[in-house]
Amino acid sequence: MAIKKQQVVDALKQVIFFAKKDNIVDLHMIQDISIKGKEIKVTIVFEKLDDPAVGIIYNSVVKTLKKELGDDINVDVKPVGDENGPLAGVKNIIAVISGKGGVGKSTAAANLAVSLAKSGSKVGILDADVLGPSIPIMFGVEDGQPNVVEKKGKPVLLPLENYGIKILSIGFFVKPEQALMWRGSMANNAFNQLMTDSDWGELDYLVIDMPPGTGDIQLTLAQNYNIRGVVLVTTPQKVATADVRRAAMMYRQEKLTIPLLGIIENMSYFIPEDAPDKKYYIFGQGASDQLANELGIKILGRIPIEAKISETGDKGMPLSLVDGSPVTKAFAEISQKLKEEIARL
Repeated sequence: MAIKKQQVVDALKQVIFFAKKDNIVDLHMIQDISIKGKEIKVTIVFEKLDDPAVGIIYNSVVKTLKKELGDDINVDVKPVGDENGPLAGVKNIIAVISGKGGVGKSTAAANLAVSLAKSGSKVGILDADVLGPSIPIMFGVEDGQPNVVEKKGKPVLLPLENYGIKILSIGFFVKPEQALMWRGSMANNAFNQLMTDSDWGELDYLVIDMPPGTGDIQLTLAQNYNIRGVVLVTTPQKVATADVRRAAMMYRQEKLTIPLLGIIENMSYFIPEDAPDKKYYIFGQGASDQLANELGIKILGRIPIEAKISETGDKGMPLSLVDGSPVTKAFAEISQKLKEEIARL
C-alpha cells in the first residue's frame, strides 16, 4: 500500500524538540516531505545547524518513521538552516574538493572565486581546511583580523574583503607557527562557527575550500547545509584521480545526494614560453576524462602549469586577477561552465 503524506506527518508529531517543548510538526519545522515508493525525504528547518538537537532529531525522525511505516522504508533527513538565518543571503554554496593534498585545490578555489567575481557576481570564500589554512596568504590578508559585531544579542564575525571577495578562514585566529592538534568535533565546531556565526550578507556564490579527503567536515557540510554542488580538483595522474573518485562517491551515497558539477584538471600541461604553440603533458593524459565518463560529469577546464600561478598566490594575488594569462583564460571558461551547470539543476 502506498505511503501517504498525512501518515508521515502524523508519525512526525511524535518527534519532540525538547528545548521548545513541542513536536517538530507543530513547531513548523517541516519544510518539505517527498515520497517515492518506499523512499521518504524530510527537510527540517533549524535556527542553528550546529545545535546538538540536529543530530538527536535526525535519529529520532528515522527511528519513528521506520517504526510507524515499516522497517523496509528508506528515510532521508535533510536539516537546513532558517531562511532568515546567517546564510539566507547566499544563493549558491559551492564546495571545492580533492581526494588528496598537493593537487592545487586551494589555488583552484581562490582563482575560481576571483573569476566568478570578475564576471560580475558577488562572491565569498571560506577556508574550511582548518588544519592547513592557506586562503589568507593567497588573498594577501594573512595579517588580517575580522571584526566582531553584535546582532540579535550575539557576536557575529564580519568577513575580511579583498579584490571584492569576502574572506573567512580559521587562519585568522591562529598564529602561523601554531600547530592545530584538533579532534574532529573541535574542527567541526570551528567550521560551523565560520559558516553560521558570520555575516556573509548577499552573495551569489560562497566558494568553500574543503580539506582533502572524506572526513568530519565533509560530512557536516553535506548533511547540515544546502549545498548547490561540488567541484572536483585533480591532476592528470591516475593516483590523483583514484583518490578524487573516492571523495566524489561520498557525495553520491544514498543520504548525500549533492550534485557533482564537474572536474577541474590542474597541472594539465606545460607550455614553454619560447614555444607557445606546444603543449607537453608532463603528468600524462586521459585519467581525468575516464573519471568524468565514469561519474557522468564534465571536465570544466584544464589548468596549464605556469610558474606565475604559485608566485602570485604566494604574493597574495591570485593569477586570475591578471588579464592575458592562460590560467586566467582557463578559469574564466571554468566559471562560465560552472554557471551553466548550476543553471541546469
